[in-house]
Order: sequence, then C-alpha cells, then structure tokens
Amino acid sequence: MSTPTPNAMQKPALIVRWIPALAWLISYRREWLRFDLVAGLTTAAVVIPQAMAYAAIAGLPLEVGLYTSLIPLVVYAVFGTSRPLSVTTTSTIAIMAASILGQVASGAGPAALLSASATLSLLVGAFLLLAGLLRLGVVANLVSVPVLTGFKAGVGLTIVLGQLPKLLGIDIAKAGFFQDIWSIVTHLAHTSIPTLILGVVMLALLLGLNHFAPKVPAALVAVAAGISAVAFFGLDKAGVAVVGTLQGGLPSFALPELSLVHQIWP
Repeated sequence: MSTPTPNAMQKPALIVRWIPALAWLISYRREWLRFDLVAGLTTAAVVIPQAMAYAAIAGLPLEVGLYTSLIPLVVYAVFGTSRPLSVTTTSTIAIMAASILGQVASGAGPAALLSASATLSLLVGAFLLLAGLLRLGVVANLVSVPVLTGFKAGVGLTIVLGQLPKLLGIDIAKAGFFQDIWSIVTHLAHTSIPTLILGVVMLALLLGLNHFAPKVPAALVAVAAGISAVAFFGLDKAGVAVVGTLQGGLPSFALPELSLVHQIWP
C-alpha cells in the first residue's frame, strides 16, 4: 500500500486555505438547510432595502446598492473565514463615498459616477491589501472610544442632513454642513406637502415596527408600503418624486478612470 507523498497531502490543505468554503461544505448537515434559508431570507429582507438607500446616500444609482448587497456576500461566503463580519455596505462607507464622489464627479452623469466609484473601490482595495501585508490591523486598537463615538455621531448628522431635503421634497445645492442647513431653511417655503406627509408616515411606520414588532423587517415593510401607496394612489402625479424604473439584468461594468487617481488616493 503506497503512502501519500508530502506534496500530495499539502495540496488539499492549500486549496482549503484559499477557498475556506470547501471546509464547511464538506461537513455541512442537511438539517441545517431550513434554518439557514430562514436566516438568509431574513437578512436579505433587511439588507437589500438598506443597501439601496446607501447607494442613494452615496449619489449612485439605486441598482448599485442592490448589486453590492448580493455579490460581496456570495464572494465572502466562498473566500471568507469570519462568521460575524459585516460584508455588505454601511452608512459610513456610503457617506465617505458620497464625500469624495461629490468632489471629483459633482454634477456628472451615471456613467462618470460609476467610473469614479470604480476608481475609488480599486484604490481602497489596494490600500487594504497593503495594510494587510504590513499587519496594520493593530492600528484600529489605538482609536479611542470617544473618537469613535464622535465619528459615528458626525456620520449620523451628515446622513440626516443629506436626506432632509428629500423628506421635504426640495432641491438644494450642497456646499457643506452648515451651508446646507441654511439652504434648507431658506427653501422651506417650497416644501412639497404630499412628499412630507408620505415621509412622516414612513418614518412612523419604521419606528413603530422597530418598537412594537422588532421581529418584523421594518425596512422591507416600509419599502413595500411606499411602493403600494404610489401605485394605488398615484402619488407621483401629486408631486411625490419616485425612483422610477430600475435597470434590470446583470450590472454593467465600469472601468476605473486613472486620471482621477491623484484626486482620490488621499
């Protein structure tokens, strides 16, 4: 009986190292499938509407949020190793992306925005890879809790201010935090009452479900309720701005714009 050579024994271990999903797929039990399907559907019900909203915050087409809520999760399920890690987009990523895209592609069309976003993603990936090679993860431990708290509070205020014009149904030229506050105040007379009523009702629905029925996917219910209200009551004809038709099919790829690298890399 022949004995496996060291090289033959190392090959499966090397494959599992680069594709960790093979390790848990081999030991997966059939009775887990039902619970995993419920968990997946529950997560999708929360993540998909949020990711589309984050795309709007970043100034990108809403379908970009749909893609980023699906593709990274599939990729990480195959190549990732951490169970509790959050892989999809977050409000922090959205607001930081909006900041830089507003600088380098302000007023540009969807194609230019996607190209700038691809450049930003490429550079972020390059810096993360470099940080990983240099073992710089320890730097995160040096950030104090008060700094993180202040950062989160700032992100929250920025997001609220960015969405307030949409809640009021007005358009403002973004020029900075305090300038935007003054611009909103000066445009209050142009508030769209139907838009404001719909927004307040949706906020009440979200907060109410989170408080009285925390197990219900509040974000998904609010999105479905908003779509139904527009469809049955013709709110778009009453002055409520709607998203419109989302692009179907697979995402269209956008090549990075290398001329923007010197603006984006800082």
